[in-house]
Amino acid sequence: QALKVTSYKLSDVNPLENEFTEDVGLDSVAMRAIKRRALKLWYRWYCLQPIHKKQISFVSDSRVTISGNFEFIYQELKRRNTDFKISFYLKPSIKTKKSWKEVRTLAKALATSRYVILDDFYPLVYPLHIRENADLIQVWHAVGAFKTFGYSRLGMPGGPKVQSLNHRNYTKALVSSHNIADKYAEGFGIAPDKIQPLGIPRTDIFFDEPKKQAIRERLAQDLPFIKGKKVILFAPTFRGNGQQSAYYPFEMLNFRAIYEALHEDYVFLLKIHPFVQNKPTLPYEYSDFYYDVSDYREINDLLLVADQLITDYSSVCFEYALLNRPMIFFAPDLADYMQSRSFYFNYFDFIPGSLAENTGELINQLQHPQVDQAKLDGFVNFFFDDLDGKSTARFVDALENNFEDPNAAELENNDGLAISEDGKIIPDWGKKAK
Repeated sequence: QALKVTSYKLSDVNPLENEFTEDVGLDSVAMRAIKRRALKLWYRWYCLQPIHKKQISFVSDSRVTISGNFEFIYQELKRRNTDFKISFYLKPSIKTKKSWKEVRTLAKALATSRYVILDDFYPLVYPLHIRENADLIQVWHAVGAFKTFGYSRLGMPGGPKVQSLNHRNYTKALVSSHNIADKYAEGFGIAPDKIQPLGIPRTDIFFDEPKKQAIRERLAQDLPFIKGKKVILFAPTFRGNGQQSAYYPFEMLNFRAIYEALHEDYVFLLKIHPFVQNKPTLPYEYSDFYYDVSDYREINDLLLVADQLITDYSSVCFEYALLNRPMIFFAPDLADYMQSRSFYFNYFDFIPGSLAENTGELINQLQHPQVDQAKLDGFVNFFFDDLDGKSTARFVDALENNFEDPNAAELENNDGLAISEDGKIIPDWGKKAK
């Protein structure tokens, strides 16, 4: 006799069990504070060294692999065969232990890199004074502007303090549209002219048909249970004030009613926010319908195989809107959520899909999917300036050109004299005129 065991894991290799094994320990609060001070001191020391004009450092405390925006930017840099020197400084969590050598290496990178690129909250960098002729660029992991964040939440539960330094030292920040530039400037506490509406690199996937097909084929192998079924992706955001208190009220869903109504034709994938501490308790008899894919890092891949999306207040709706498919906003706790977390836009006018306030409405809408094409088109056109799949290319162009306006006049003429945009000569200090 033989026992066949099949694994539905989305990745056969866990980086934490390999090259990052020595880092899986956590630093205490006190040790993290000591290392923050040490990093500041080393940073000031390394600021005495020159900036390396071709150095790009990718920094994150929420991933150990090159994925999301980092992946698209890195691949484009490699495709162009640029002469940039690229380094990565990645950890799976803010609490993950950094050795003293790593702290010092990071301090040097932050002080001497021409570009430091972030994709998430990174508290180590916020107390630092960014050097002239260097850029700290936030490419952010989310798209669009939905629920308020950062300094837009001053005075609200879980909002920042007025004296907080978080986010304020970004010299550049990417957004998907000029229509939301003011929201990000407010949220990050930076000047509006530091916002770059070049598009979000990771959204390029939705315009790359060969890559989309390759991802679907890979997921068909990794998730064999989706074959022959309609796929529902459940991707809500967390409740609570932040990572430490994050949870999701799974009791709002009647899992049994959903199973009985849909299990013959559908599968139900749960992609729960990584901050959420509690997990749903699903009876074994539902195991042929409910599948937890929360450990899969790149949600955009899962969107490609989803026939319908269920979300609530998550920014995932922006990416899914690019697929022109039905989405349902399941929000039984909308009134309570609005009291603790406001939105940049009126929720009812904003959502590009139907609203379900209980499980019965959710089931009915899943069984009868609809798309309000006019509203969806207006939503996409407002939150995306360019629907061309070239956001990564525009960003790398900006890196190569030092974020100078490509339409501006050349800075120097043949005589080496600096020229202003209106054609006037800008004399150098103390330089003799020819």
